[in-house]
Order: sequence, then structure tokens, then C-alpha cells
Amino acid sequence: MFTGIVSAVGRVIETTESSGGVRLRIDAAGLALDDVAIGDSIAVNGACLTVVTLSGGAFEVDLSRETLACVAGFELEARVNLEKALRLADRLGGHLVTGHVDGVGAVKRVEAVGDNRVLEFSMPETLTRYVARKGSIAVNGVSLTVNAVADDTFEVNLIPHTLASTNLAALEVGARVNLEIDLVARYLERMYRQVQ
Repeated sequence: MFTGIVSAVGRVIETTESSGGVRLRIDAAGLALDDVAIGDSIAVNGACLTVVTLSGGAFEVDLSRETLACVAGFELEARVNLEKALRLADRLGGHLVTGHVDGVGAVKRVEAVGDNRVLEFSMPETLTRYVARKGSIAVNGVSLTVNAVADDTFEVNLIPHTLASTNLAALEVGARVNLEIDLVARYLERMYRQVQ
């Protein structure tokens, strides 16, 4: 589990193809790795990935073909949002995030509003019933509040801290992003279907 509060913005510094998928080497930037062990989970652009090697200020993760088909933003030199897994004693500053990407959206609009930036994203039709105004959503692993929802789009407002602390400031129209719906919405739908 994660909180959607990004700890550092790293960079993909090497990609190695294999028959099963791709291995990424990621420069962890400001993310402290001293308490990370092989087998631990790190959210990379919102995808929960398993650390398979550690060396210096970098770590490696494997992405299966299945994962590659479900995510965006892992190309060489990509800047990636990083968050270590939540410990039970940690504060929950964002919302509960599993690191299981539900779909890939795209930036439809970027608008500067003073020091803030409003972004509008498209989302897959399968996710539209889970996204609500004033609800939570994770975009590239960042916990955000939904300001507005239309048929297949939603809008968020990024404050200066979020712009400075994540890779969302670099997003331009057309950029693809990883989306994870709110965990509570997923379980509410499941409970609703069982009652029907």
C-alpha cells in the first residue's frame, strides 16, 4: 500500500529487454534506499514494482508483458514519481493507493491559474463510474482531488508544491498517464453488485 505522496522524482537510466518483459534501472534521486531490501515494493509512476537489485543510488525492477500493456511512462530517460511502500506507523497524507494501475489516461488540457495549474485528463470508459467530484484519484502515483468530472474526462488542480515535487509539472497535452481509482469506490461497487 502507498499514500500517493511522492517522495522523490527519479529517472529511468537503463532498460533491458527480456523474453518476459523489461528490466528497468532507476536512479532513485532523493529517495533514501538505506531501508529498502530486495523484494520490497516501490511505486514507480503509480505502479507497484518489486526491487530486484540495489546498487549505489539506483534500483532495478522487472516489468512483465502484462504490466507493460497496462502502464505508461517507463521509457528510457523518463522522469518517474517514486514512493516506498507504506509502513503501519506512517502518516496517511494522501489516500490509500495500491499501486495497481487501473488504466491509462491522457492529458487533454493544461491551464495555468496563477501559481497553480489545472489539468484535464481523458480516462478509459471502464473507469468513469469510479471517478467523482471531490473524490480521490492517483495520477502517475500522485494522490489528487478531482475538481470536476465530465463523461470521459476529469480535472484536477495542481498546487505549486505538487508541481515542484512530482513529474506532473512536465505534462503536456497528449501525454499518457497511469490512473488508479479510489480503493473505496472499487469496494463500494462490489458491495452494491452483491446487494442487487
